[in-house]
Amino acid sequence: MTRGVGGESPSNVQQFLKGVSYPADKAQLLDQARRNGAPEEIQQIIEAFDEDEFGGPQDVMKAYGRTH
Repeated sequence: MTRGVGGESPSNVQQFLKGVSYPADKAQLLDQARRNGAPEEIQQIIEAFDEDEFGGPQDVMKAYGRTH
């Protein structure tokens, strides 16, 4: 998996979550990511999160950190 500019970096995950209203559950994150054109790799990252509820973008980044 690629980190940093491009690929699957935390900032790229957040880019595809623009428009999410927090708190949000994993299904809402996936739905918004798909609407924003997230590639399969980004969707797989979100699906791999152990958490089901996210209070804000910081919770998404914590979940990302635990899975990568």
